[in-house]
Amino acid sequence: MAKPNIAQYKTFDDITGRLDQIVDAVRDKETSLERSLDLFDEAIALGSKAVDMVDTTDFTPEEEAHLREKESAKAEAEKGDAPSASDGSDDEGADEAPVASQGGEEA
Repeated sequence: MAKPNIAQYKTFDDITGRLDQIVDAVRDKETSLERSLDLFDEAIALGSKAVDMVDTTDFTPEEEAHLREKESAKAEAEKGDAPSASDGSDDEGADEAPVASQGGEEA
């Protein structure tokens, strides 16, 4: 089978729209098995492209700052909750390590 041409789908919305069309076509009882398999191959290629898009998302500086603020607020909320736990001394350190490593700003 020929590799599906997915170059025309440039945005995530384009890809999800086409995937919805593929689902509808495959569900149609008039669609042949051969056509369904071709659509399946196209869906796999589109799914891979969508995953690549998500993995390589570039955030604007404003978006990155907003994400850091949310992470900081979450970390502060978790610190506030930790003393109320009956045996949270070990858990508190475990919660802090992943947050610090996610920021990527350690010296």
